Amino acid sequence: MTELRRYRPEDAQEFCCSILEKLNVPREDANEVGDCLLQADLRGLDSHGMIRLPVYAERIRKGVVNPRPVPKVVRSSAAMALLDGDNGLGAVVGSKAMEKAIEQARVAGISFVGVRGTNHFGIAAFYVQKAVRQGMIGCAASNAPPHMAPFGGRARFLGTNPFSVGIPAGKKPPLIFDASTSVVARGKIIIAAEQGKLIPPGWAIDSDGNPTTDAIAALAGSVLPFGGPKGSAISLIIDVLCGVLTGAAFGLTLNTLENHEAEQNLGHVFVAMRTDIFSSTEDFGSRMDQILQMLKSSPPAPNTDEVLAPGDIERQNEAKNRQLGVPLWPTVVEQLIALGAKLDVRFPHPQPM
Repeated sequence: MTELRRYRPEDAQEFCCSILEKLNVPREDANEVGDCLLQADLRGLDSHGMIRLPVYAERIRKGVVNPRPVPKVVRSSAAMALLDGDNGLGAVVGSKAMEKAIEQARVAGISFVGVRGTNHFGIAAFYVQKAVRQGMIGCAASNAPPHMAPFGGRARFLGTNPFSVGIPAGKKPPLIFDASTSVVARGKIIIAAEQGKLIPPGWAIDSDGNPTTDAIAALAGSVLPFGGPKGSAISLIIDVLCGVLTGAAFGLTLNTLENHEAEQNLGHVFVAMRTDIFSSTEDFGSRMDQILQMLKSSPPAPNTDEVLAPGDIERQNEAKNRQLGVPLWPTVVEQLIALGAKLDVRFPHPQPM
């Protein structure tokens, strides 16, 4: 196989669920993880899609992730809560935390929920969309293992710590922003290495601190923060909020996904906010529509079709991929077939073209 293969979304979701259930993950939790991975692939964020399922499975098999966690609130007030994730899968723990934030925000207007004792949680947009579907503004962030050199440094210290914001509108689609604090998600470099491709200049440095376009050398070195000192500072602040503040691991104490001998103990933070705090929900929606229309009406740059709002590209990708099928690279398909063979779960046939 040398080209993308496409699979029916429901078949891909069922495969994820079946794999996780074989590893003692409850069906409801397996469905949450599968939905998170599937959304990433549908939205064009394949670095956080089904490519992650084999490493999730291996970490459960090795006993460094709890397949049946019982997350619990260890501290709370009217508009705040701290959740211990019981070392569960990130999508399971993160979803419960965002649900807690939404629940508290309904009463208090806004809620901030911190999480410790959790794992890689996939795309941050998965969580803010939960708030948006409830008519609320949502924010989500997570710290991550040190794979990024700080501004002015050559050794790994910072995570590619993602941050996402979701804001509902009136009649227009919501604003969904989701980005890592690196120039590019490290998962994209992993995919380039697996496919034997070069990476663009400016993405990473090698282990000696020199710029590189070699994906393998980049994985041995460090990815770079976006915007130089700005991305470096924002990544550090996210680590403080998610790790230092919550009691999770932080900085050089964070374990990587690839080290199957130790828990990660990542930290996340989630915010949910009602849109009727300062005016009515209807007025807020109308004003959001206005500002989005102003943005979309801006003159496009030369050789550009349109001005894009945050989330437009991902929404377009999802609409296309839900119709044509979930796109997966051959190397990812091979890994998933092998994983299915180990656990006696058949990988689905490609969707007919």
